[in-house]
This record gives sequence, C-alpha cells and structure tokens, in this order.
Amino acid sequence: MASILNSESLARDARTTPSRRRTKGSHFGYLLIAPTMITLVVVGLVPFLYAIYISLHDVPYGRVGEFTGLSNYRALLWDGRFWHSVWVALVFVGIAVPIEFVLGMLGALVLNQKIKLRGVIVPMLFVPTMMAPIVVALLWKIMLAGSWGLISYNVLERLKIVSETSVFGSADLALYALILIDVWQWTPFMIIAFYAGLQALPLNPYRAAQVDGASPLQMFVRITLPLMMPLMAVMVLLRIIDAFKVFDTIFLLTGGGPGNATESPSMLGYKLVFEFWKLGEASAFAVIIWVLFFVFCNVFYQIAKNRLKAF
Repeated sequence: MASILNSESLARDARTTPSRRRTKGSHFGYLLIAPTMITLVVVGLVPFLYAIYISLHDVPYGRVGEFTGLSNYRALLWDGRFWHSVWVALVFVGIAVPIEFVLGMLGALVLNQKIKLRGVIVPMLFVPTMMAPIVVALLWKIMLAGSWGLISYNVLERLKIVSETSVFGSADLALYALILIDVWQWTPFMIIAFYAGLQALPLNPYRAAQVDGASPLQMFVRITLPLMMPLMAVMVLLRIIDAFKVFDTIFLLTGGGPGNATESPSMLGYKLVFEFWKLGEASAFAVIIWVLFFVFCNVFYQIAKNRLKAF
C-alpha cells in the first residue's frame, strides 16, 4: 500500500512540477529584464514625454511659460533652415551609406577567400571604428589642412580642386569631405559585420550548387544574397540611423559651416538649445525627427519583410 501511495504522489508531482516551473520561469524572466525596462522608461520615455510637453509651451531662457499649442511646430516647419538641415542629412546618408555597403561587401568577400595575413587584417579593421571622435577629427583636419595637409597638398591642390585653403572652408566641398571621413571610419565596420555573416553561412547549398554547375556569380546572387539579407537589412538600417544623426565629426571640423553648408539636423538641434536658447522649438524639433524616424523605420521594416524576405 505504501508503495502504491508513493507512486501516486510521484506521478502527481511529475504532473504539477512542469507548470510550476513554467510559472516560476516566466516571473524570473520578467525580473531579469525589469532593470533594463525601468532604465529605458526613466532615461528615455520620461524625458521624451517631457519634451512633448515643452514643445507645446513657450520656454524663454529655460523657463516653461504659457501654452502655445502647435506654434513651435509651425515655426519650425516653415523655417527653411530646418529643411536645409534635413537635405544635408539626406545627401550625407544617400552617398555615405551605399558606398559603405558596397565596399563593405566587397571587402568581406575578399576576406572570405582565405587570403594571406587575414589574421592581421581583421583586427586592424577595428581601429577606425574604435577611435574617439576627437581623434578622427584631428587626424582628418591635419590630412585635409589647406596647403600643407598630406591629402590637400599631394592630391587636392595638384588636381586643382582647392588652392591654398582647407577643403572644410569650401561650401561646395565641405560636406563631401565629411562624407569621405564617415566612409573611412565605418566601412571597416561593415566589412567585419559582413565577413562574420559570410563565415556563418551553411556550406551545403554551395556544395549542391557546385554539383549542379553553378558559376560563382550565380551562387552569390541566388545563395549568398538571400541568406545574407537579414544581416544586410539590419546593417543598412543601423547605418542610415547613425549617419542621419551624425554630430561629432561635423561639430569638431566645421561647426555646421561654412555658413550652414554642413548643418545637419543634430547640429541644428544643438544650436537651437545652446546658442539660440529656443527650447520650445528644439523640443518640437526632437519630436518631429522622432516621428520621421518612426515612420521611416516602419516603412523600411515592411519593405524588408514583405519584399526582401529579410525578417
């Protein structure tokens, strides 16, 4: 009789233990993510909601005044300087990101061929990305200095592109110089990311394609690109976001000049707060940029999911 009772109790414990474990595990998971979620709410959501509140008020010299409704938004949207900053960012993104993507993929394909000294090249690719913005700015300010910079003297002046002046002093060339710096800094990052993705691809589809007589180009188009699509979509999205809000390089090298030739949205937002003290318009500016990014990210996700099958 005792053995029968013991077997029944064991069976009952076996039936109830998994559910208890699932309940305990689910609560434990929430406890693990709770610090991160609380931090995001306190650091991100609360200031953003307060920015929305400020954007609807007049804020002279940091003091929240009377309610003004959408006047800050109207003033900003009717300001040509705002749209010029958006145009600068679009040009920056539209040139820098495709170049970084193409060079990154080509570099990753080269590294994936088991070339010599690959163990030395890959760690060196981390250097530009890990460099502090001030170091990058000083390096390129010296390289592109007027009449004596390494690139200015040996390339730009000999090609009659600039003469006895820095490229950062030209309203026509300063933005393209900043794009060059961004490409130099972030292309190695794209190479490393794509190289890691190529290394993780399964070998069986390639072996089957070789048996069927597929060429390297056909394997790249029909196997590599579809398998790499999720990684490529994420990397392009991250680089678009990062390039659109670029600030440090512009602030250190041109300050948005000459004039407002290189004034990106981040640079304009900085000036609205710390130079013009237009905190209401600056808050409206932040909300508008957030809305634009929210819409863009949703459209990008839907296209990548439904047409590119990246997600």
